[in-house]
Amino acid sequence: MEFEAYGMLSLLPVIIAILLAFVTKNVILSLFLGALTGVFIINGLHPIDSVTTFIGDYVFVQLTDNYNAAVIALLVFIGGFVSLMEKSGGAMAFAKSVSKYINTRMKAKFATWFGGIIIFFSDIGTPLIVGPIFESTYDKLKISREKLAWILDSTATPVAVLIPFIGWGIYIMGLINEEFERLGIAESDFSAYMNAWPYFVYPILAVLIVPVVILIKKDFGPMRTAEKRTVEDGERYWPNAAPLRQPAAPDLQTENNSRPVLIWLPLAVLFVTLFGLLIPEGFPFEAVSGSTFRVALSTAYLFASITLIILMLIFKVHTFKASFEIYTTGMQRMLNVIVIIVLAWAIGMVLEEMGTANYIVQVIDDNIPLSIIPMLIFIVGAVMAFASGTSWGTFAIMLPIAIPIAAQLDISIYICIGAVISAGIFGDHCSPISDSTILSSTGAGSDHIDHVKTQLPMALLNGAITVIALFVGTLTDSPLVVFGAIILMIISVFIMSRLPNKKTVSE
Repeated sequence: MEFEAYGMLSLLPVIIAILLAFVTKNVILSLFLGALTGVFIINGLHPIDSVTTFIGDYVFVQLTDNYNAAVIALLVFIGGFVSLMEKSGGAMAFAKSVSKYINTRMKAKFATWFGGIIIFFSDIGTPLIVGPIFESTYDKLKISREKLAWILDSTATPVAVLIPFIGWGIYIMGLINEEFERLGIAESDFSAYMNAWPYFVYPILAVLIVPVVILIKKDFGPMRTAEKRTVEDGERYWPNAAPLRQPAAPDLQTENNSRPVLIWLPLAVLFVTLFGLLIPEGFPFEAVSGSTFRVALSTAYLFASITLIILMLIFKVHTFKASFEIYTTGMQRMLNVIVIIVLAWAIGMVLEEMGTANYIVQVIDDNIPLSIIPMLIFIVGAVMAFASGTSWGTFAIMLPIAIPIAAQLDISIYICIGAVISAGIFGDHCSPISDSTILSSTGAGSDHIDHVKTQLPMALLNGAITVIALFVGTLTDSPLVVFGAIILMIISVFIMSRLPNKKTVSE
């Protein structure tokens, strides 16, 4: 059936998915009901037949696809490794080993930023591992808990989304590949991800604004006021603040027996294995197939996990039984991610069959300037991520729309992918119901609303620059636009930090 036959009805699955994400905050339910609605329409509203068709022709088809099965297997390997890293205590041992050298405000903030980047393999691990390690140092050096929460948040999801070989990157590449196969685009998902990487403008700015603010030594907005409270008044919190912290009982065996080697050696094994398998295939000078990349990455994560389990046995951090349970539990934790990506693939099939992208293109054609399409994608995605508190759900719903639209309107697909990724992280940063925002408040022992208020001006500044960069990038079709965005961010921070304000903090 051609898309003209469905018309505006082709938008219904997307509308339902987005609205339910707003209302329920449940990505799985939203994607499921959105996709099922589309199948109902395609099948002439026959309820039983529609459900069986959805399961058999959309869900099962995605699960049995060779590429999709490889992605799911890789996500399981990643989940096991991340769980081992989080429970090994290696990151905490590493941070404690360098904490004695942190004796100034600037060193403390840079150490937190660097620590967040090191824990790139887990966006959840960054705030919950790094935050508690540095909070006493921040109190001693009179740095606000809001500043700690902001640095943690800026090195959690923004860093994770920039790494192609962890769960975030694999998830995004899985969504990209599905659309490329439908559109008949021969480019590999890894190549597309890397080509779109310079247009991940907001995540890049979110990571880099931290050292800029640290070096300038002045803040702006509510963060400046929070720093004044801590430096001049010696108050850790505002009156009536409610810090988000319910720490678990410390695992003394892990704390006492863990060593820094438990973080750096498994990562070294991972990289050596990965590149050792890819270099003979011509990487990085020749294109490597997606299947080769996924097999190499799965092998690397398996060897890294084995290394980590052996180290935990050597240093008596955990028994073999406990280590294996941690590994398998981590695998199980990826179930939600796997369900989300399968449903995202399924709703993508539904939208393709209904011709949703074709209909949107038909509406846009000659009515909206093509130069602002990536900006509109960013704005819609950001609103969705803000309201639902999820960037993963935003990617799942927006990429199957953005990529076909870009292909049919002859706009850079890479810019549109970058717009969706930037939108998800930006909305996530601004949202008080975002998991990463809540975890950052928790890890820093900060009042949650105070964290949101102090982070919001930084996020809005980077969000505005992202909109400009996407517009310029669409006109120029040049990935160098990211450098212009970075320069504009540095200039903006410099100007805003020097605006007249009686609440200046001298660091």
